[in-house]
Amino acid sequence: MRWARTVANLFWLWTLIGTGWAWFFPAHFTWAGEVIPGTPFNLIHLGLGVIMLGMGLTLSFSDLRSALAMPKAALIGIVGQFLIMPLIGWGIARAFQLEEQLALGVILVSCCPGGTASNVVSYLARANVALSVLMTMCSTMLAIVLTPYLTKGYASIDLTFEVPAGKMVLTLLVIVLIPVLLGAFLNRGFGERLRTVREISPLLSILVIVIIVGAIVGGNKADIEKHFGVLFLAVFLVHAAGFTLGYGWAKVFRLGERECRTVCIEVGMQNSGLGAALAVKHFTPLAAAPCAISALYHCLIGSFLASVWRARGPKREVGQGVESASESSG
Repeated sequence: MRWARTVANLFWLWTLIGTGWAWFFPAHFTWAGEVIPGTPFNLIHLGLGVIMLGMGLTLSFSDLRSALAMPKAALIGIVGQFLIMPLIGWGIARAFQLEEQLALGVILVSCCPGGTASNVVSYLARANVALSVLMTMCSTMLAIVLTPYLTKGYASIDLTFEVPAGKMVLTLLVIVLIPVLLGAFLNRGFGERLRTVREISPLLSILVIVIIVGAIVGGNKADIEKHFGVLFLAVFLVHAAGFTLGYGWAKVFRLGERECRTVCIEVGMQNSGLGAALAVKHFTPLAAAPCAISALYHCLIGSFLASVWRARGPKREVGQGVESASESSG
């Protein structure tokens, strides 16, 4: 389904369109923030569960073989993910002296795992797609514990708001771990019969992300306008620094060019939708605003890097036919 891949590759455009749409017509998206009757969750959480289910559907024993084949690169990238970004988020929130809920949102999204959109960007950037998928999967699992407690730790330095880390872990178990495991079991049991579902799941993930971003932007338009300049600059710097330091981090450990690109992308792109879902449930809607802006920025920066790197393949590929892991497998 080549058309599905083409549509998925334009995820940055759909995010941009969705953000603009929500800005001018908030009511078209704010319904996603409504609580599902009889449950403590809203449609944003349900959407995140759908994305995680889709991730689970892609997992197989080949992922384990990939992990065993490149433990060094994966470990370096994951350590960078949870070491570099939280420190950047806290530092920028402090430097800009953001209002407490905005600062909390910046720290939270910086402590989130890599986003699934990073796999698309890695493919476009001629990076190591297998490593990207592996890092996303591992960081997502680790985030069940690391995201709540890193957020709590950094927030406690300057902020008075109490971060309910234990409750956040329970939320992540429900909207991350259970859907991923369910998807993996379905893939194990039905395999090839789910091929069409797996090909469509990236499109569904993009749609859900756009709806989540739109719901947060539309529901917090007045507050975003009030803090527009400082908020947009702060979140931009978080991601610009994340991409830059992520690449430098990989270079320090002398990874190959394709692996350096992958770590750069994985560190710089956060699962902003997950951050928004946690902010809405455990903090305030205002804390989710940086997460929505984060989704827009990391898509745009990631797409820019992908276009540059796409035109300039890794040194070992110059003058040769380039075939990425995604292209060779699909």
